[in-house]
Amino acid sequence: MLPTAPLSDLRWNRGYTDPAWVRRFTTAGRELSPTRRVWRGTGPARPLPERPVAVDDLDLVDTPSGPLRLEPLLAAAHTDALVVLHRGEVVHEQHRHGTRPHDPHFNASAAKSYLGLVAATLAHRGLLDRERTAAHYVPELAGTAFGEARVQDLLHMGTRVSYAGRPFDKPMEALRYQAVIAPGLRPHDYRGPETIREHLMTARATGAPGEEFCYENGNVEALAAVLRAVSGTTTSDLVSQVLWSRLGAEEDAYYVVDGDGVEAACGGFSATARDMARLGEMLRTGGAVGDRQVVPEEVATTIVDGVPPGYPQRVRLPAAPADSPATLSYHDLWWVLNDPYGSFMASGIHGQRLLVSPGLDLVAVHLASQVVSPAVPQPPVVPALLRLGEHLAGRT
Repeated sequence: MLPTAPLSDLRWNRGYTDPAWVRRFTTAGRELSPTRRVWRGTGPARPLPERPVAVDDLDLVDTPSGPLRLEPLLAAAHTDALVVLHRGEVVHEQHRHGTRPHDPHFNASAAKSYLGLVAATLAHRGLLDRERTAAHYVPELAGTAFGEARVQDLLHMGTRVSYAGRPFDKPMEALRYQAVIAPGLRPHDYRGPETIREHLMTARATGAPGEEFCYENGNVEALAAVLRAVSGTTTSDLVSQVLWSRLGAEEDAYYVVDGDGVEAACGGFSATARDMARLGEMLRTGGAVGDRQVVPEEVATTIVDGVPPGYPQRVRLPAAPADSPATLSYHDLWWVLNDPYGSFMASGIHGQRLLVSPGLDLVAVHLASQVVSPAVPQPPVVPALLRLGEHLAGRT
């Protein structure tokens, strides 16, 4: 889903350079692909009390053309929804471009972080061994780049891989992965894998795992296969059992599934902005919803802890320019901002973000349909949300 390939590869982009098509893809997934629901459970929805705060006149970030405020920022980011919680209360919420509060929205790669949370929870409970290889749990993966990697390597994008003998190219492999799970995105002469399993079986290691950071969807799909083997259930049911049915979510979420009926775990997840905010608030408060512990407190409070030895301590977002400084950390499929507030986030390619900043008592959800192209500048949404959090916390 990175439409930054050279002109000769535009046949793989199949609509990602069209803003209207991107918005249809992010907001109407059920109309375009088969899906499986992530059940919200039977309990009542967790209330989100409202305490509106006027923020429209706040200068959020400096730019060469002057201070940038909320409305032009959201317009530039092709925003579909924004929900901001401060100390558990909704201080700002808006839904744009026909998106309604109860409409699930594509989360893209932000979904990776949710699967990392499930994996960390199962490991904490002793049901998953981070030091075991993926092939130990899924023998079919033996001989592939992911099968010989440890669970810990998958959780930290620690594999070096080549698919079907091709030199690895991140943007092109992302587009090829989308062609695997969505027939409508395949070039007309497509002859490649048609399921996630077939795609993973073409992966071969080009170096030892656990030595460098290489952001690649296959790590997460292999991890999902491991979790299905450990739990004996589907990815959708597992995410429901561990997270969604215990959050007090208002709506079911859903995953896009491939031709085998297997969930696209690395990015095929859709949920409402309000339910994503509930997930973030659970993490901000130590993994609890009221007096119910949803995930172990140690799991929730150690997302920002040190990256395991052997892995790069500082990395950059995959869409960031190669000459930009590496300031983030990557832990259990979460992006760690390394700021004074202990902030971390789940992030998706088209501007999907769940930002949790415990030091600012802030949870912010931003859902967008941003075209990703060198010709389309990426607005500074995360710095602006943190500036908003500083304002709410009185740390101006």
